[in-house]
Amino acid sequence: MTTANEITNKLWAMANKLRGTMDASEYKNYILPFLFYRYLSENQDHYLEANHLEDFYEVTDREEQEEYLEEISKGLGYAIAPDYTWEKLVKKIETHKIKASDFQDMFDAFNTNAKRNPTEEDDFANVFSDVNLGDTRLGTSTNERAKALNDIVLMINDFAFKDDNGHDVLGDVYEYLIGQFAANAGKKGGEFYTPHEVSQILAKIVTADAHRSQEQFRVYDPAMGSGSLLLTVQKELPGGEREGSVEFFGQELNTTTYNLARMNLMMHDVNYRNMNLCRADTLDADWPYDEKEGTQIPRKFDAVVANPPYSQKWETKTIDREKDVRFKGYGVAPASKADYAFVLHGLYHLDNKGTMAIVLPHGVLFRGASEGKIRKNIIDNNLLDAVIGLPANLFFGTSIPTCILVFKGIEARQKRDVLFIDASNDFVKGKNQNKLSEDNLRTIIETYTSRKDVEKYAHVASLDEIKENDYNLNIPRYVDTFEEEEVTPLPVLAKELKETRAEIEKSTAALFEMFGELRGNSPEINEELAQFRDLLK
Repeated sequence: MTTANEITNKLWAMANKLRGTMDASEYKNYILPFLFYRYLSENQDHYLEANHLEDFYEVTDREEQEEYLEEISKGLGYAIAPDYTWEKLVKKIETHKIKASDFQDMFDAFNTNAKRNPTEEDDFANVFSDVNLGDTRLGTSTNERAKALNDIVLMINDFAFKDDNGHDVLGDVYEYLIGQFAANAGKKGGEFYTPHEVSQILAKIVTADAHRSQEQFRVYDPAMGSGSLLLTVQKELPGGEREGSVEFFGQELNTTTYNLARMNLMMHDVNYRNMNLCRADTLDADWPYDEKEGTQIPRKFDAVVANPPYSQKWETKTIDREKDVRFKGYGVAPASKADYAFVLHGLYHLDNKGTMAIVLPHGVLFRGASEGKIRKNIIDNNLLDAVIGLPANLFFGTSIPTCILVFKGIEARQKRDVLFIDASNDFVKGKNQNKLSEDNLRTIIETYTSRKDVEKYAHVASLDEIKENDYNLNIPRYVDTFEEEEVTPLPVLAKELKETRAEIEKSTAALFEMFGELRGNSPEINEELAQFRDLLK
């Protein structure tokens, strides 16, 4: 049976042949946008057919064409002119009638038409802005670059993107490809992708209390990368497959990654009206918010999820962070480590009945000074729900062990205890990265849900216990994983030593016999061989 995974493997193998020496993290900026353009064009085809507007592609009158473009833009949030459909692009390439400038004209025309609907102009505008058609790594001449782009288009066009049951798997293929590019991009991969198994843990935790009958679930990722974590939350949500069941909010500083997230969500059939994505620095100024009579009122969410950059530097000298409402009552994270700034930003936007899960380095559990004060204030306010220690080398770009901190809104907290889980040894060894198996995932989630002590694995610590440890959350203080070494009886040990010595003597005798017959071509070599034979005696 044809699956999304099989299609992706074939597409990935072809892409590897085409990209030559170009870095995988850079090549994704061509494969993924063109894949998205095909999706948009074919999506428009379906829209025209469903609304009996198929004759749009035959219209030659400029004024009438403009009216069609306005109408399509109102329905889809974008519009593609007849000269720039995917079908026309492929035909031009196949008949050798394409010019190098046609690609730029195509993206320019798309951007112009994306701005026709002024109330939604941020959803599709500039989504292809960082596709560098002049990159010399595509080719040293204009013709070479055009050929490289032609090859990409034809490669993408070669796939039906449907499984054997006729289901559209383009969105899944897109996400698989993002994971493949991340895995092959080294350190850069961690900038835009959270391993799917880790995303699943976060998503299962924040949706654990959700109900299928809930009208709409609001989720926010303040460091969204490619948007895959947001989509995983939707997949784990009861009733998440229902159209409009989730309202997505996300923020990302890197323009390329921000565009990647927009594409990713739309290719998973997320309606642009249900996604609110912002390209900005999360820590620099607060977002998202509603404005009422000149006052910014923070948006609140049922779930906040994040895998922010670890221990990132941020500006605290030129900006008075003490006045920032997000940090009031808790403290300001140090300039050298913004980990708790991300935590407090997320808590500021967490609904009183909501859940937040964030991946961070272990240092947040025990570092002192300003971070120690923030940690104490969070615990005293009864917001911390669980600490989950993860294995090392799970993430692209870093081999350090990480942890998941789980927080709950004040109305969702029933007790004043904190669950500690040590899952640091629960992994499957991989070639480059370690993996979490289905059993590993199940164990972590079941332990989190049952909230009971498990010998050498989990412990529910009371507030008094945490205070006794001076608010230090280092997991070994609460979960004892010490294993006593088995004591070998002396007679057994003596026997093993005797057998080992006999093996060594046997091997040494064989070596001595072999080297005893060796002779070199010079006195110097023979002298060295003699010294080696003496060592073996």
